[in-house]
Amino acid sequence: MALYSHILLAVDFHAETPLIVERARAMQEAYKTKLSLVHVIEPIGIAYGGEFPLDLGDLHRELEKQGREKLAELGQQLGVPAEQQLLEVGITEREILRVAKEQAIDLIVLGSHGRHGLALLLGSTANAVLHRSQCDVLAVRVGKQKSA
Repeated sequence: MALYSHILLAVDFHAETPLIVERARAMQEAYKTKLSLVHVIEPIGIAYGGEFPLDLGDLHRELEKQGREKLAELGQQLGVPAEQQLLEVGITEREILRVAKEQAIDLIVLGSHGRHGLALLLGSTANAVLHRSQCDVLAVRVGKQKSA
C-alpha cells in the first residue's frame, strides 16, 4: 500500500504557486496518487464609504470567476479532472481542513512564507493547517530566503 493515496494541493495563485505545484506534482508522481486542487476565497463583506454602504458583491463574483478560471487552467496542466478542482469560500485554513477531511486526503501541500514575530503570532494559513490537520502536511517554503 502506498504511503499516500490522495494529495490536496492548496493554491492561492501568488507568484510562488509554480514552486508549490512542482512539489505537489513530484509527490503525486512518486506515490502514483490522486491529486485534488483547492483554492479558497475569503468572504468579502460590506465596506462602508461614509454613510452609504458599498456592496462588494460584484468584486466577490469576479474573484470567484478568476479563481475558477485559474483552477481550470492549473487542473488542465496537471491532468486533474474538474470534479477534483475545488473553489471554496470561507476562512482559508478552515476550508482546507474541511475539504481534506471530506475528501479523505492523506497529504496536504501548501506554501509557507515562514513568518516570524508578530506575523506568526497573528497566525498564518500554513501554520494553522499544520497544527490542526489530521493528515500529513507538506509546507513548501516560499518567499524571501535567507542565505547562510
